Amino acid sequence: MSAPDSDYTGEVQVGGPVDIRELPALTIAKLAVGKMSNNVYLLRCRATGQALLIDAADEPERVIELARMGGEPVQSVLTTHRHGDHWQALAAVVAATGARTLAGEADADAIPVPTDRRLSHGQTVHVGQAELAVIGLRGHTPGSIALYYRDPTGSGHLFTGDSLFPGGVGRTGNAADFGSLVDDVQARIFDVYDDSTWFYPGHGNDSTLGAERPHLAGWRERGW
Repeated sequence: MSAPDSDYTGEVQVGGPVDIRELPALTIAKLAVGKMSNNVYLLRCRATGQALLIDAADEPERVIELARMGGEPVQSVLTTHRHGDHWQALAAVVAATGARTLAGEADADAIPVPTDRRLSHGQTVHVGQAELAVIGLRGHTPGSIALYYRDPTGSGHLFTGDSLFPGGVGRTGNAADFGSLVDDVQARIFDVYDDSTWFYPGHGNDSTLGAERPHLAGWRERGW
C-alpha cells in the first residue's frame, strides 16, 4: 500500500501496489490489472465504511482483495461500459462480496453479469455519505458513464472509464461516434467542471481538466 494523498501519483503498474488517495470524506484506491493494464478503483466513505468498486476488470483475486481493503467488502460494483476488459472479474467479485451491480442503461444488456441498477445521465450514486453524479458520455459505447465527486473541501474527482484520457477522448469506430463523444466530453465535463478537477481514466495515468483543456480544439481537428 502507498502513502496517503500527499504522495498519490496515480501511476500504477500491473503486479504493483495499490496507490491510495485520502480525501477528508472519501478514500480512493487505484489498482492496475490484466493484459490491457486496466485501472480498478475502490471508493470508500470514511464516515460509514461503505464502498463502491469501479470496473472489476481482471485478476479476480487481486480485485477481490481490493474490494475488501479498508473495511467491509464493497456494497456495489459499477461497470463504466460494456467492453469485456472492464468486467472480466465482475462475476467473481459479486459472488465473493454479494455486491449489487450498476451500469449505464444502454450498455447493461451487453454485460454478462445482470445489472441491478441501470444508470442514466443526471442520476446520482451514493457511497455512504458521499454523492457522485452520473455523466453519460456517448460514443466509445452507447452507454458509457463517468462519475463525478465534489470534495467539499477541495477539488472535484472524475472517473471517466474509457471516454476521456490524458491526450484525448476514447477510441471510437466512426466519425459520428467520435463527434458524439467529443461533444459530450466538452458539454458535460469541460463546460461544467473547473480546471482543478482531477480525472481517473480506465487505463494509464491520471490528469486534470486544466492540463487537457487547451487541447480540445486539436482533438476535434485530428478526429480522434
